[in-house]
Amino acid sequence: MADFTVAPLRPDQIRAVYPLIREAMPSVALPEWLRFARLLTAPRRAGSAGIVAAQRVGRDYPCGLFCYRVDQDLQCGKVLMAEHFVAVDLLDPTAVLDALVAELEGLAQSLGCGAVRSVVHGGEVGVTGGLAAAGLSPEGQLLQKSLIEEAKPRTRRLKRPSASASPPA
Repeated sequence: MADFTVAPLRPDQIRAVYPLIREAMPSVALPEWLRFARLLTAPRRAGSAGIVAAQRVGRDYPCGLFCYRVDQDLQCGKVLMAEHFVAVDLLDPTAVLDALVAELEGLAQSLGCGAVRSVVHGGEVGVTGGLAAAGLSPEGQLLQKSLIEEAKPRTRRLKRPSASASPPA
């Protein structure tokens, strides 16, 4: 396996990984990514959320990443939730994914988590195989309904008491 450094994304690397984000999610604009990444990597969130990046040893830029947060689960207690996996490499993207997936369990243990859950979004077929090889198995289904297109401003009229109405006693 190729040599990688896998570590938390530093604030000065947030812009540098934007091309990776665009590769996986072309509709995400730079301001959206910056806002999202800054929230995850804010010092007040240390230990509860972040971004992990993989970088090939001897290379200047990260070639893979995933985002994570720690959630609470009724049965498992603390759970590491990992999503938005991106692995880009001309030579061997599978090796990048393997390096990222190998980090999941160690990260979960260091954060005191009792389980790891990964969300694989549509179009990330290769990620599922890498996660399965690391021992993750389907636990249920994640269903989603997008409200972005459907969200419309709602105007609501409030009834105002008429001047002739008497207040309740």
